[in-house]
Amino acid sequence: MRFGTVSVILSAIMALALSACGSDAPPSPQPRENVADENTDPRPVMGEERVILAFGDSLFAGYGLKKGESYPAKLETALRAKGINARIINAGVSGDTTAAGLQRIKFVLDSQPDKPDLALVELGGNDLLRGLSPAEARANLDGIMEELQRRKIPVLLMGMRAPANLGEAYQREFDGLYPYLAEQYDAGLVPFFLEAVADKPELIQQDHVHPTARGVEEIVGATADDVIAALPPED
Repeated sequence: MRFGTVSVILSAIMALALSACGSDAPPSPQPRENVADENTDPRPVMGEERVILAFGDSLFAGYGLKKGESYPAKLETALRAKGINARIINAGVSGDTTAAGLQRIKFVLDSQPDKPDLALVELGGNDLLRGLSPAEARANLDGIMEELQRRKIPVLLMGMRAPANLGEAYQREFDGLYPYLAEQYDAGLVPFFLEAVADKPELIQQDHVHPTARGVEEIVGATADDVIAALPPED
């Protein structure tokens, strides 16, 4: 299957069943060891440790990738190379819809020994897969954002885009929910998380959905500055 446009990769999301959603009592995601590239020569990290919670689905979990190749792992390496004393907790669960994310957000936050300085929220692709209504996705993400706001944790929201084959009205409503929520909660926004790889099939795995390790690096390169900008000032 070929795809050279954004709409095709998004359409592929609709055709591929990812892993099952979280159960009623999901296990607490464990922080993963992040492995820096052997050739990386980072600057000395400075300042207090900045804890970042990466809360999402398979695009955070590192589906099809080796240890140390997930987006949170590569992002941590990139931030530390920029001198930021970052520790990123990978709370990505393959198959999670926005509803599953809402179900486990309190549990995940309660399980953290340290309050995160920032939360990255990346959900919605599996809602597209199941054809769930944008209104439901917005309500679920609203609940997640509200919980993070209640705990005074800043958020960087990673947006998704609906494929054109779902219809203009659906596409407009779904695509609009991310900027709406970002404005409502004064959160940072990456309009389309997969923008850096959507038109580059060589950076996508054979499932036509998930980025390769090199693709992850491209996404990190495109979004690292957004993450840095979303970090609150050090005390």
